[in-house]
Amino acid sequence: MTVIPAIRQRDRDTILQALAAGVVPRVGLQHIQVGRAREIAALVQDIDRVADGGAAIRFVIGEYGAGKTFFLNLVRLIALERRCVTIQADLAPDRRIHATGGQARGLYAEAVRNMATRTKAEGGALTSIVERFITECVKAAESGGGSVEKAIDERLRPLQDHVGGHDYATVLKTYWRANEDGDEALKAAALRWLRAEYPTKTEARQALGVRSIIDDGDVYDSLKLLAVFVRLAGYAGVVVVFDEMVNIYKLQSSQARNQNFEQILRILNDVLQGGVEGLGFLFGGTPEFLMDSRRGLYSYQALQSRLIENSFATGGLVDMTGPVLRLQNLTPEELLVLLGNLRSVFACGDETKHLVPDEALTAFMEHCNRRIGEAYFRTPRNTIKAFVQFLRVLEQNPGVQWQELLGEVLLEREEPEPVDEPVEGDDDLATLKL
Repeated sequence: MTVIPAIRQRDRDTILQALAAGVVPRVGLQHIQVGRAREIAALVQDIDRVADGGAAIRFVIGEYGAGKTFFLNLVRLIALERRCVTIQADLAPDRRIHATGGQARGLYAEAVRNMATRTKAEGGALTSIVERFITECVKAAESGGGSVEKAIDERLRPLQDHVGGHDYATVLKTYWRANEDGDEALKAAALRWLRAEYPTKTEARQALGVRSIIDDGDVYDSLKLLAVFVRLAGYAGVVVVFDEMVNIYKLQSSQARNQNFEQILRILNDVLQGGVEGLGFLFGGTPEFLMDSRRGLYSYQALQSRLIENSFATGGLVDMTGPVLRLQNLTPEELLVLLGNLRSVFACGDETKHLVPDEALTAFMEHCNRRIGEAYFRTPRNTIKAFVQFLRVLEQNPGVQWQELLGEVLLEREEPEPVDEPVEGDDDLATLKL
């Protein structure tokens, strides 16, 4: 079994609490990852391309519970280690890529609130990025003998080449002035504008003197501005993670779906044609979101022609260079390693405190195979949840033998839950290995 390093009790409890609820933990992913090395390697190349001033886009496709969210979170952590800034958000009925009623602005605002850097991996990193930019400008002014305002203007000049760049630069300068004057209210107003939290132009003009806001129609242009600014602040680039793309598939209005597809097409064309720098996109969705000919991406001819997979990649052959990345099923060997990792997390990495021996892991897999069949490889979330519950019972009832439990309380339902049934707010669990 894989040797797990020592784990802090707080991290151990956080990981197990999330896994027992069937959601992805925000910490400790490296302790439970296994498998899918080729997929990870392909995404690492994308991140390196972004960090080198290029662009990338991927559609990560998998069934409900197959591991999309886990995979996306792991890639996000890799991006942070490579000095990228990440922003992430889940699409929802009130958050989508294109809209006219504030839903697109809501998606952008949520993503920027979750902005993360290596030192602030949990999110809320916008303030520290702006402060770092200002600090660099102050250093440049001191070394060059000029004014700080002139240094800021000089460094923000590349923003002027982009849509909305003038007001973006104005708000950043306003933040600097407020910082110099100790005006906390004005600083908060500037950050609020950068997070797209102003619903009307009137409010923004009264607070900051700018005539525009980041609104529904400006989301993609604002993402490009953000990528430019982040690079000016000394970071490698921006990786945007949008999960739960199936919510576009669920839209009842064909016009609303097509408008979102048009925006996705615009992003795809820009990335593939080299029209954007230092910006990467990861979209997480289900096979229906991609392939449904009536409501999925394939219903939009221009997208289908660009996203159609390599016809030569059949019979076990793969092509990891296309924009669509399908999460492959776990092998029995990988799942066995996963269960061993979960056992080690329970023991905080101490082998002498394992609750069950190796043969219990094999017996648990056989138990799952009898109850829910091969689906437990394809969608491991229920299996992970059940195994954590299994170990929790053993932990809290020292006199109980693991052999007794496998024949009684685990996975009580004789019929498995349909693997293709949508789960609201789905947080996928996967198992990965670098």
